[in-house]
Amino acid sequence: MTSRRHLYRFREHWDLDASPDAVYAALEAVDDYPSWWPQLSFARIDRHSGTLGIRSFLRYELRLAARERRRDPGARVLEVAVDGDLAGWIRWTVLPHGPGARARFEQEVELRNPRMRRWALVGRPVFRASHDWVLCRGRRGLRRRLAGPAAGI
Repeated sequence: MTSRRHLYRFREHWDLDASPDAVYAALEAVDDYPSWWPQLSFARIDRHSGTLGIRSFLRYELRLAARERRRDPGARVLEVAVDGDLAGWIRWTVLPHGPGARARFEQEVELRNPRMRRWALVGRPVFRASHDWVLCRGRRGLRRRLAGPAAGI
């Protein structure tokens, strides 16, 4: 049974100075994430799944198995199911926004790691701050990536 203290929901918007198609292409290229988002490591298992490592300022790496649930270039939606230290889903939706794009990040996960579950109540603010730190670095990295020479994809 899932306890509310083990459940996390995140929603964030990244406004980016690139076309929605360029942003979607960058987010779709998961093998390339570590080049612009160093807190993430990814190893492809097959065309639709892989393993994901997420490093934060807590000096701990979350280990996840990721499996594609939705890849819709027309709607510019990417969604994966994750299992491991966290279980749930992560979704990117890329929308036009002014002269650029807005990448909407949504995540709903349950803590599965036993140590994290034990610290869930008192650790919640720290876990959320760690998540925010990782996403902040991802946003910065994606902005740099999109501003580079390959941004016209």
